Amino acid sequence: MIELISVERCVGCKLCTKVCPTNVFEMQGKIPVLARQEDCQTCFMCEAYCPVDALYVAPQADQLIGVSEEALIQTGLLGSWRAEIGWGPGANGSMAERDTTPYFEVFTEQYRT
Repeated sequence: MIELISVERCVGCKLCTKVCPTNVFEMQGKIPVLARQEDCQTCFMCEAYCPVDALYVAPQADQLIGVSEEALIQTGLLGSWRAEIGWGPGANGSMAERDTTPYFEVFTEQYRT
């Protein structure tokens, strides 16, 4: 489920609103907000398409887990999905080339708010 939109990183490109299959976003000025978070299908499309890594989608699809932006930045998880699938700057291969199980199964208390 979408857990975080970084207002500091967001550039207002609206790509997340365009690629979201369930229309969970609404724009407030230049910044997208989660208007229908409960409709998020955890498809990761918004995070994958965000050019500035301003979104974090947690792998848990059925509940909010609560995250801290600071902790996500420190651990490199904020916007990490693009790198994981090979779309991010400096991507080292793609997820098809390696075991990505830890990305979905590892989530410790240090990332929670």
